[in-house]
Amino acid sequence: MRSELYIDGKWTAAANGSTFDVINPATEEVIHKIAAATAQDVDVAVKAARRAFDEDGWPKLSGAQRAKYLRAIAEGIRARQAEIARLEVIDNGKPFPEADWDTADAAGCFDYYAGLAEQLDNNPEEPIALPDARFTSKAVKEPIGVAGAIIPWNYPLLMAAWKVAPALAAGCTVVLKPAEVTSLTALELAAVADEAGLPPGVLNIVTGSGSIAGQAIIDHQGVDKLAFTGSGSVGSKIMAAAARDIKRVSLELGGKSPFVVFDDADIDEAVEWIMFGIFWNQGQVCSATSRVLVQERIYDRLLTRLVDETKKIKIGDGLEDGVLLGPLVSRRQHEHVVAAIEAAKAAGATLACGGKRPGGFETGYYLEPTILTDVPLESDAWREEIFGPVVCIRPFSTEEEAIELANDSRFGLAAAVMSKDDVRAERVASAFRAGIVWINCSQPTFTEAPWGGYKESGIGRELGRWGLENYLETKQITRFASGEKWGWYIK
Repeated sequence: MRSELYIDGKWTAAANGSTFDVINPATEEVIHKIAAATAQDVDVAVKAARRAFDEDGWPKLSGAQRAKYLRAIAEGIRARQAEIARLEVIDNGKPFPEADWDTADAAGCFDYYAGLAEQLDNNPEEPIALPDARFTSKAVKEPIGVAGAIIPWNYPLLMAAWKVAPALAAGCTVVLKPAEVTSLTALELAAVADEAGLPPGVLNIVTGSGSIAGQAIIDHQGVDKLAFTGSGSVGSKIMAAAARDIKRVSLELGGKSPFVVFDDADIDEAVEWIMFGIFWNQGQVCSATSRVLVQERIYDRLLTRLVDETKKIKIGDGLEDGVLLGPLVSRRQHEHVVAAIEAAKAAGATLACGGKRPGGFETGYYLEPTILTDVPLESDAWREEIFGPVVCIRPFSTEEEAIELANDSRFGLAAAVMSKDDVRAERVASAFRAGIVWINCSQPTFTEAPWGGYKESGIGRELGRWGLENYLETKQITRFASGEKWGWYIK
């Protein structure tokens, strides 16, 4: 396990020598110590990224040349996939099969953006038709510059890939700060990039607290672009801080996503996707479909089946075979989720199952998967993101009611609908005010498709070509025809 900062192609301790503990959420044991970056370390990292962009020629490489580095990183991740996935488990708590899937997706993300980097060479400029024949004009795409990326703890390596891969493909250089509680695999990404021969300063990784290292990235005048995934409250502060220097910003924030199930849906299939939509990754998913609306005719039968199946989920250490629900990521998150459940009950919600520490787990941040019914519409449990394995479920009567309830949220990241009536499913999908909509499923995520939300769920889109465009500026170049005279002042 790596423990130092990765700055300008070198491993280094924090300037003041400070470190912080890495805690395995399954055992609550300290398993490692990692350097805690200071503002001074961030300054060195940004200056290295600035030099790599302004002087050393990273943005001047062809897309094909940058693609070679990206593919080498992808291969480096695959070569160590099981090892990296295991680090993700002991750092984050998620079951190994999920971590393994995430690691494979991260490698695929670098491959995908390698292909888009090559496409930049094929379309270096776009001619613009003008009404005045004396002029010619074109639009060209150029990298923004130094990108400061701040990522969350729920998908540590994958969220790093979602930001680093398109930024490097575009020709930007990067200073990445992983979440303090899940930094291990970001440092492994640095090691993979180093082994791939990535030039010094192109990718820098600084571990540490958000209040010190993260804030230093946000405030640094050498950073041109901020990319953040996390809570709405932090995203709002980043947006306000970025306004001082008019930094480019992309924000992927929280959600309280609805899942509408009509009475023609297959109950077993609906229960499967409801569970996948909220219990995957312990419910620590920004797009989790945590508000489930079920049409009245099948509500009781579906709820009974959902409770029965939820009670069968195997809970335990993510490295154990067959485990489908690991511990929450930290003591703080565990306390937050438990408090949210207690507040929901106090507000009038009924606990259908779960809501407490499972038997036999005296240590570790474990929590039973939880189903809440009779949740008041004005309560925090219905309206605010809990970010844990907690689902709120209620009946509805008409399509119009379901759409109204689904859209009655300050968030708009994702939404799902299940129905055998394709016309109705498409109609409801169109009515959702959300950036990501699933029909007859929940949570499938593809690198090729845009990811981001409406309303308070963020600004901009990640993934697909939209993710690349996050890191590109558009420049107009217009030429006056040689041999012509303008003759406005000089006749």
